[in-house]
Amino acid sequence: MEWMIENSQGPQLFNIDGESMEKTIHPNLIVLNDVQKEKIHTDSLQVLATVGVRVDSATARQLFTDAIGTEATREDRVYIPAELVEYALKLAPSSVDIYNRRGDLAFRLPGQTRFGIGVTALYYQNPETDRIEPFTRQHMETTVRLGDILPNFDTISTIGIIQDVSPEQSDLYATLEMMANTVKPLVILVSDERVFPAVLDLLAHLHGDLALKSFIIPYFNPISPLVINEGTADKMFAAIERGLTFIYSNYGMAGATTPITPAGSLILLNAELLAGLTLIQLIKEGAPAIFGSLPASFNMKGKGSFYDPRGYLLNLVCAEMMDYYHLPHCGTSGSGMGWGADLISAGHQWTNHVTSCIGRVGLAPFVGNILDSITFSPAVITYANEIIEQARLFTGGFDMDDTSTILNEIAQAGPGGNFLTSDLTFKQFRQAQYHSDIFPRLTPEEWQTEGFPRPDNYLRQYTNELMSSLDPPGDHEDLMAKGEAFICKLVAR
Repeated sequence: MEWMIENSQGPQLFNIDGESMEKTIHPNLIVLNDVQKEKIHTDSLQVLATVGVRVDSATARQLFTDAIGTEATREDRVYIPAELVEYALKLAPSSVDIYNRRGDLAFRLPGQTRFGIGVTALYYQNPETDRIEPFTRQHMETTVRLGDILPNFDTISTIGIIQDVSPEQSDLYATLEMMANTVKPLVILVSDERVFPAVLDLLAHLHGDLALKSFIIPYFNPISPLVINEGTADKMFAAIERGLTFIYSNYGMAGATTPITPAGSLILLNAELLAGLTLIQLIKEGAPAIFGSLPASFNMKGKGSFYDPRGYLLNLVCAEMMDYYHLPHCGTSGSGMGWGADLISAGHQWTNHVTSCIGRVGLAPFVGNILDSITFSPAVITYANEIIEQARLFTGGFDMDDTSTILNEIAQAGPGGNFLTSDLTFKQFRQAQYHSDIFPRLTPEEWQTEGFPRPDNYLRQYTNELMSSLDPPGDHEDLMAKGEAFICKLVAR
């Protein structure tokens, strides 16, 4: 039994014992208790203090030496004491604001789970034929525009590595195509670390001050197990110098680069994130960053990698640990699996996106890859756009603050009645139910009359229709001209 009491703060629900109840019913997934979080943290600190981290950058090693003394460094290995990690945790910002290219606030982390498309695919799957082909500039232009118009994606990551320009220019042209074909925030991955400063120079040339209402989020990986490689450290220094928020995310393959047990992978990956956090705060106190892991498994037969249910569970655990540390989070995207927009990829998309939304996941930036993450599928992100929408509807729950109207409706219908012509049905029938833009609701008779159509045929048709009518932002031509001139001048040096 429950009733409502009006007060200055609006209606409240109370149960029969007079206890206040939430007005909104919504799902909530919590994996860890406080004791488990503390155990993970303590074990991670022990790894850093006793096993240490290999730091390949002499500049980064010197920062550690200055902070903890020469006794804690041996050649290229750094043993990080718990006190330094705890100090870094106190300095790190607990939230970050991400803007779009026009300077409007796009989202804040932590908060509602955000999604992006990508990332760094070598091949492109043609949505008309399902054949794969090398990823080109034209593919980058088209897929960025597709991500721009799909409303449930919040960011665009570096979708592919462009194959039809020289390797030295690939990162520059990829970044230019991203910049000119969307206004959404960009997660930037650079395959050639030597080009990273030039990529930032290109972005600054096109936009101006990148730190002011930043829409650029570089993405950096250390190497598991327990290596902060020189290239990653150099890019961290460059990003922090320019005032950019960046993602520091590790990638583990259970049984190969991390222990095969979930607990072992968790402790190792968490320790690596804490090591990265500590270096970031040694470079500049208060520097913002987003942290997370991609906990995959190693395929002992095929020598590739894959995600399984334990990986998605570890993703939720990592998100809760970052919440425990008061750090923004970035996690898995349900990608890499499947051979196209098929049953395999659909299962991973649903698992990742629903659990992310009802868990603590901050950003899932890499939706759309298949075939062990080397191929990008436009059809997958088109379908994922609807999955994300439904996951958010599921997470949003529903309100219980209008029970008097509901009870009146039930009383008016009475036993054996119906609600087809009720006031609420007339008011809400258009928005009360989810409607897919891709898949029609066919009756069994309609399905047979239309020749037993397959769902993937509807998805293929819808994806191709979207891609045939993509328009660039209004400043596309200007940005392309300025960017092309900048790259040509850079190459001529």
